[in-house]
Amino acid sequence: MPGTWNPGRWRGLPIKQQPAWPDKAALAGVEERLSRTPPLVFAGEARRLRERLARVCQGHSFLLQGGDCAESFAEFHPDTVRDTFRVLLQMAVVLTYGAKMPVVKVGRLAGQFAKPRSSDTETVGETTLPAYRGDMINGMAFDGTSRRPAPKRLLQAYGQSASTLNLLRALAHGGYAGLHAVHRWNLGFVAESTQGARYRAMADQIGETLDFMAACGLTEETSPQIRETEFYTSHEALILEYEQALTRIDSTTGEWYDCSAHMLWIGDRTRQPDGAHVDFLSGVGNPVGIKAGPSLDPDELLALIDRLNPQDEPGRITVIARMGHEAAEAKLPPLVRAVKREGRQVLWSCDPMHGNTIKSSNGYKTRVFDQVLAEVRAFFAVHRAEGTYPGGVHFEMTGQDVTECLGGAQAITEEDLSDRYHTHCDPRLNASQALELAFLIAEHIREERATPAQPRALHG
Repeated sequence: MPGTWNPGRWRGLPIKQQPAWPDKAALAGVEERLSRTPPLVFAGEARRLRERLARVCQGHSFLLQGGDCAESFAEFHPDTVRDTFRVLLQMAVVLTYGAKMPVVKVGRLAGQFAKPRSSDTETVGETTLPAYRGDMINGMAFDGTSRRPAPKRLLQAYGQSASTLNLLRALAHGGYAGLHAVHRWNLGFVAESTQGARYRAMADQIGETLDFMAACGLTEETSPQIRETEFYTSHEALILEYEQALTRIDSTTGEWYDCSAHMLWIGDRTRQPDGAHVDFLSGVGNPVGIKAGPSLDPDELLALIDRLNPQDEPGRITVIARMGHEAAEAKLPPLVRAVKREGRQVLWSCDPMHGNTIKSSNGYKTRVFDQVLAEVRAFFAVHRAEGTYPGGVHFEMTGQDVTECLGGAQAITEEDLSDRYHTHCDPRLNASQALELAFLIAEHIREERATPAQPRALHG
């Protein structure tokens, strides 16, 4: 792209998945107010995450990214944030203990308020209204007032994100995330499940190890890693007025950083190489994710990588594959081969949620646990066959006891969906299902590492 980059250059480029803001003056006023607010995260934190992700690229760590499909204003509560954080801690401990490698923890939290939609409008009966695009934009209720995009919601999203980050930092560094607390992370409804019992047995072994380490002089006082953890935030950079308003120059390096989150990603619907979203993220120093769906071809992926990471720096780009369980083994290999052939340094992650959404016979949007697991297995199989490293997973999940995804050890059925179906957008794994998946992934990583890698044919 010719010319010097600046945070507002995207405004002159084609852009997709945007609300039709009815009051441009109000939007400009909100942008101006946001531009004067304190940053939500700091450039140094984003750089540290890039360093951690670079180690994942090199095969020395694993990325766990997860959280809500779309955060809600109405359901915002410290217990909700804590419970999601707690499940991510449990999953990370399971992966670390089972796979014997560090886990980089990134939440879909403190900013995931906007969602792309398949249609600009929604029709119920004879009434057509703007589609619900997330609480940052409009309300979920199907009426004209709720569905009218309201710029003041951007301010509310900022405020809730700030509160969420404040709590996350306290939880991560105030002792709650210490390894001595592994038993306390077992949520009530999970504790009574098969996965809870399995987790409890693992926590007992960790406790015995910590006791041995303490006897050797390695305690929380001498080793801060036992007492606290690193935790980062991420969201899809969809509403660029909000992202631009929170983009600042780092006083240390003189570079631009989007200070709304540590990591941003480009969605499968907004990844046009000459589009506004790609141009905006090309100029900030944050780690950037690229959602890669089945329609993405190898040449376009390479163009995106070159556009976003011309210096080919490790840790900058995470390719988040979301193919669907039926398409993964056919659609993912050409992308992996092209990136490997050209020698690009990327982190490969698997999003097994977005390509596996179905509608149940009783009308609920849902996902099937076995199909989610099937895509994860296909992801690992592809990378094993291609001699590349499967570096992470990306889930939509919650710490709440919801019934939104079918199957798993809980054996949630279509009849169960109506019991606790609370999502505002897409169905999420509950804590028990997320923990079950973490155990299965840890086993898979351990098996893969124990067997010498060699190319092999994928089953159809």
